[in-house]
Amino acid sequence: MSKKDLSERDICTQFILPALVKSGWDVEKQIREEVFFTDGRIFVKGNKTTRGKRKRADFILYLKPNIPIAVIEAKDNNHSIGAGLQQALGYAEILDVPVAFSSNGDGFIQHDHSGFSGQIEKELSLVAFPSPDELWKMYKRYKKIETPEQEEIASFDYFFDRSGRAPRYYQQIAINRTVEAIARVQNRILLVMATGTGKTYTAFQIIYRLWKNGRKKRILFLADRNVLIDQTKRNDFKHFKDRMTVIKKKKIDKAFEIYLALYQGLTNYNEDKDAYKEFSRDFFDLVIVDECHRGSAAADSAWRAILDYFSSATHIGLTATPRETKEISNIEYFGDPIYTYTLKQGIEDGFLAPYKVIRVGLSTDLEGWRPEAGKKDTDGNEIEDRIYNIKDFDRNLVIDERTKIVTRKVSEYLRKTNRFNKTIVFCVDIEHAERMRQALAIENSDLALENYKYIMRITGDDDEGKREVDNFINPEERYPVIVTTSKLMTTGVDAQTCKLIVLDSNIKSMTEFKQIIGRGTRINEDYDKMFFAIMDFRKVTDIFADPAFDGYPVMIKEVKGEEELTEQDIHPEEDQEIIDPETGQPVDFEKKDSVKYPTQPEIIQGGIIVSEPRQKVYVAGVDVSVLNERVQHLDANGKLITESLKDYTKKSILQEFQSLDDFLARWNSAHKKKAVIEELESHGIIPENLTTEVKKDLDIFDLICHIAWDMPALTRRERAENVKKRNYFTKYGEKARMVIEALLDKYADEGIENIEDLAILRIEPFNQIGTPTEIVQIFGGRDQYLHVIEELEHELYAAA
Repeated sequence: MSKKDLSERDICTQFILPALVKSGWDVEKQIREEVFFTDGRIFVKGNKTTRGKRKRADFILYLKPNIPIAVIEAKDNNHSIGAGLQQALGYAEILDVPVAFSSNGDGFIQHDHSGFSGQIEKELSLVAFPSPDELWKMYKRYKKIETPEQEEIASFDYFFDRSGRAPRYYQQIAINRTVEAIARVQNRILLVMATGTGKTYTAFQIIYRLWKNGRKKRILFLADRNVLIDQTKRNDFKHFKDRMTVIKKKKIDKAFEIYLALYQGLTNYNEDKDAYKEFSRDFFDLVIVDECHRGSAAADSAWRAILDYFSSATHIGLTATPRETKEISNIEYFGDPIYTYTLKQGIEDGFLAPYKVIRVGLSTDLEGWRPEAGKKDTDGNEIEDRIYNIKDFDRNLVIDERTKIVTRKVSEYLRKTNRFNKTIVFCVDIEHAERMRQALAIENSDLALENYKYIMRITGDDDEGKREVDNFINPEERYPVIVTTSKLMTTGVDAQTCKLIVLDSNIKSMTEFKQIIGRGTRINEDYDKMFFAIMDFRKVTDIFADPAFDGYPVMIKEVKGEEELTEQDIHPEEDQEIIDPETGQPVDFEKKDSVKYPTQPEIIQGGIIVSEPRQKVYVAGVDVSVLNERVQHLDANGKLITESLKDYTKKSILQEFQSLDDFLARWNSAHKKKAVIEELESHGIIPENLTTEVKKDLDIFDLICHIAWDMPALTRRERAENVKKRNYFTKYGEKARMVIEALLDKYADEGIENIEDLAILRIEPFNQIGTPTEIVQIFGGRDQYLHVIEELEHELYAAA
């Protein structure tokens, strides 16, 4: 057989793989073929999902497992040697390796980004592929690994167990870059990884590699919440077994090697009694700071005192949201991130759940509310005459009807989807969270009567609620289902199956908003958690439009030598949490104390400055209605579509197709219409979502033609009936016509892509006609059956 007749896979097997083996590569330990390194982006179609294509490299070459050093992209022999190079270079950049190869079986094109070989690109014969040692030298040059000691640290083994769990590609990069940086004696390191991407597992592998080779003998892992410590010990760090301890009640045992501790477990804000001082300053070789955007970001924080005390150790900061303000900076302390993996990247790769946003505009929020003359609150006191707005609601002024309509909209959504979908409702303060719990219980009285834990408040002041956190985040536990909270669940809660996040709080901090969104980004396919919804009553999701939302962190604070503390240092921004050392819980400054709540001083219509705590005013009998409600989806680039879906679709279609004739030519020439639909989906055009907005039962073909070029549209049912009227298929026998009629009915109900799938023959009414094999044989075999499908599609779109 000629080499030209071989498939791409044949080229890999018969030419590329033997060339690698001849150059000294170990097939078992150093060569991986057809490596899928992403999961494929999840597309939300109404309340269903589908996955896009996974990224796949033909070959990835490793020094040893999890230390990749080169990528090879193969093509069949009808392509040139270098035809796959651009694709290989794209994969090499993603995987953080310096060398990429392309091959068609005649030889290789090598692209060396390290500069080691002195030639960026060159052609190699099949027998001249570089050995593992040669490619490792290129990698070391690229990573600035210069000494034998640095090489030993950077190449040390990962942890493996019988579970077969291996790091994802971005975790490999974070782990390798961190270990390599430490090998180069970099002692302050920042890793930025979106919530749900496995920061603690990444930390575990970093610790294991450094600890096992003896470079870091004693390690301190710091967090600011018990739930973070418990999850870490129970899950990712469990392999340290009896070498690990959790510091509790400030009791210090120096016989261990891995220490987990709360910041407040090491300090009590008393200089003479701080527990961490029982260790010598050089006791720890490595300190890892989880959620480092919190206390360690501020130079004057008590938590920073721990880091300063152990200043000789290597410090690694982990966060999804680095803290960067004009006064406080993670980057100032840790340096620029050595690796950033964003929410957008996680969604694109299919490792994080995408979201849709439901924006609900209430009349009081959009127009403001002014009490009519003499309007009294529920205590009989006259309400101050001014215009109240969204900043006032539930902080200064409570409108009973507003609370009820919020709970009604939330409950309506759950009834349309699944009333047992885990839901978190973020409220203004603890008192608001309790009112919201009561209103939701009344709105869902049937389920609340079955089990009072259907709806629970989980806030810092409620011990019973806090005891339910583990049950809420455990996918196997049914209750609680709906949780109301203020600040307590913004971070550190691994809610794998949370499908709805409700925003009824005035959140302005991007850091806090990102942490809240992170409660929904985890995927759990076993429990059908593939995407989540955000129901926004306060325009909080405007933050998505901020260019910095998913950008790479940039240092904002300017460092000018010795600086005096500013007012902002002393009173940090709103999202900074303070931990109570006695309870180990965040201090909630909105906690109800009698009925008084602190508010910022304000001037009302030129009046005096209000400086005393303001009482909440409760009012009923206010007309509150929904003025607008919109569902927003993510576009092809992972950005929220803020315009109407129709306008976005029209713009995207006109960018993709030059004219209606161009679209018709593509549609009619497609062997399978499903291929065109998948192409449209890759551009963010999801037929199911579009149909919901247009509110017509149209075929995707008609949707596109109607929206983009204003063509008259037929429903799927009308198209199917038109085919039946033309009697085109009378040339077939009775049984064949029965199958064709059933196919037309399926098209009318479900769309064109469904009748192209042979799996449809297994379901009703086809299974009453015969087995899939028997049905195919009615038409004379598989090829003839597929020809009938093409013929049927031609008739469906004949008028076009």
